[in-house]
Amino acid sequence: MQQYFIKGRAPRGVFQISDKDTAKHMFSVMRLQADEQIVLVFDDGIKRLARVVDSQHQSVEIIEELADNVELPVSVTIACGFPKGDKLEFLAQKTTELGVSQFWAFPADWSVVKWDEKKVAKKIEKLQKIVLGAAEQSKRNRVPQVSLFANQSDFLATFDQFDCVLIAYEESAKAGERATLIEVLTHFTGGEKILFIFGPEGGLSPDEIERFEIKGGRQVGLGPRIMRAETAPLYALTSVSVLTELMRA
Repeated sequence: MQQYFIKGRAPRGVFQISDKDTAKHMFSVMRLQADEQIVLVFDDGIKRLARVVDSQHQSVEIIEELADNVELPVSVTIACGFPKGDKLEFLAQKTTELGVSQFWAFPADWSVVKWDEKKVAKKIEKLQKIVLGAAEQSKRNRVPQVSLFANQSDFLATFDQFDCVLIAYEESAKAGERATLIEVLTHFTGGEKILFIFGPEGGLSPDEIERFEIKGGRQVGLGPRIMRAETAPLYALTSVSVLTELMRA
């Protein structure tokens, strides 16, 4: 069954799909007809079963609320140093499928790419479309928030809003650090906010590690193998799912 995210509060009675892109996909691409059912998710994150009333007028009505909630029990923000190529697009899609709450990127010391404000704005718009599509495909209750930071000081200013800041650092992995991730995640009871930080292709610089630790970040190893910039965030989110969802089911 198709799922769509609709901005705003859930209305009562029959209403028209006002978002042009959503309406186009529903009635032109999917060719939905009267009495066909869909799932709509509004800003409250509650899934609602709805039926098409009139495809020509693009109107639908809500039938009932659904109890389905597939969000992670903890809120995870993934922050990556600006990578090369289309890796950011890949990560935005895959981290959304794995349950990320926020997807961020920042100019790391060793980031090769340099983006001006115009480039950043276009990138955000593209990433927002990607996470929306991925959230619909994976039947999420929420669409992840996307942010690209123009400078690292703005990124550092966000640390205080998290219960835990974990820095994925390859030197920690090389040194055999394997306890912190399990220790942190197994003590969470639900609702906590976690920030995971990952470097670009060249990794995080020693100066960055120091700045992040001064703000309360903790180094964490992600197993004995050294992963690529586009692999490590997926490993981290999978670990969160296993330790906070599957082992407690």
